[in-house]
Amino acid sequence: MFKRYQHDIRIAVESILANKLKSILTALGIIFGVAAVISMLAIGKGAQQEILDQIKMVGVNNILISPIVQEKGTESEEGEKQLNKFSRGLTLLDVEAIRSSIPAVKRISPEISYNSTIVLNGMRYSAKLVGVANDYFDLYNLPLSQGMFFNDYQEEYGIQVCIIGANIRAKFFSQLDPLGQYIKFDNVWLKVIGVLEKTNVSLTGFEEQGVNVYNDNVYIPIKTMLMRYQNRALVNTKLATQATSVQVFGGGMHMSRVVVSGSDASTAETNYNQLDKIVVQVQETEQLTPTTEVLSRMMLRRHSNVKDFEITVPELLLKQQQRTKDIFNIVLGAIASISLIVGGIGIMNIMFASVMERIKEIGTRMAIGAKKMDIVVQFLSEAVLISVTGGFIGVFFGIILAVAIQEIAGITTIVSLFSIVVAFGVSAAVGVIFGYSPAKRASERDPIESLRYE
Repeated sequence: MFKRYQHDIRIAVESILANKLKSILTALGIIFGVAAVISMLAIGKGAQQEILDQIKMVGVNNILISPIVQEKGTESEEGEKQLNKFSRGLTLLDVEAIRSSIPAVKRISPEISYNSTIVLNGMRYSAKLVGVANDYFDLYNLPLSQGMFFNDYQEEYGIQVCIIGANIRAKFFSQLDPLGQYIKFDNVWLKVIGVLEKTNVSLTGFEEQGVNVYNDNVYIPIKTMLMRYQNRALVNTKLATQATSVQVFGGGMHMSRVVVSGSDASTAETNYNQLDKIVVQVQETEQLTPTTEVLSRMMLRRHSNVKDFEITVPELLLKQQQRTKDIFNIVLGAIASISLIVGGIGIMNIMFASVMERIKEIGTRMAIGAKKMDIVVQFLSEAVLISVTGGFIGVFFGIILAVAIQEIAGITTIVSLFSIVVAFGVSAAVGVIFGYSPAKRASERDPIESLRYE
């Protein structure tokens, strides 16, 4: 039996080789369909991996508290009402209150950012100076490639030390061990005590979610930032004290808050916050929502019911984005799969036409002893061989297309073994499904009528 079917398959191969152009044109639909499926799945896999990497970089179970900084002249009606209440904004006192009051808090770090220029040996480089606590590096999963993190003494007394990103190291210390060296940020010399590992994650557009471009940053203890660079709380407290007005309404005393930032109140934004961010990490994911609610109520009480802050959970935002991308990927996969279906229909049409063209051949084979199953195997083998060959070629072009998309468009693509197996398996299934009907029709023809067919 196997030898008989082997003979049927050999006849199918000979038929394909005898009609190379028709076979190639028939396989094109499968080739394009498989290539489209693999490239679309590669885009989807790449997008999924980017989201997972971004979740890792924003930190697991992190809650971000950031100030609401209104530009001058943009106060809403509610904001105007809040001007009659006094709030110091985000301060280190908020950090200590959160640390001591909420048991679910695992780690916490304040953050102050300051953009300026590094100068060393005549070279200048624009970078961001970030004042943080030691917990910051655990919050964002930032390991060191060299050196050490800040110690308690450096944090407590604002010592002029820093940890640099990988790009800073490459720029200034490519031929030199950076540890123990000094860099000048503005007018302050900072001693390098550590270098962060380089991160290769695309983080564009996620800065508002607490994500920084870590490779280009210089990190110093938070108190070093407050003592050596800027402490808006001191400036604003002084100016607010000078400008505070006491108004009497109906025998009662009312204090108006004067909002000032920096030394020039006429041009500055209304940023009276000592800190730019507070990052809080909870023990378990299940604690994110209840801790966020507790933080909101606590911060409102501490800020005299002035809503001058906002609380976000970057991980949840990214997971929402991941769900959106998953839906998009399903749509892309469905569209690509349509190409395979169209290719299968093309195979079926060509095979039906082939049956009509080879009626006498079918009649002759059946007249000399071929059974119906032999005819089915012959024509089904043709369809499957064309489809499988198209699948092989489609896989090759799909991989090339995925690489080209990554290189040209800058979109991360990941070709997985699963996508190759699925695409190839579907192409083979298409050959079987759409090839069976023409093969069945060919086997059911009457051999006498087939021989008489003109």
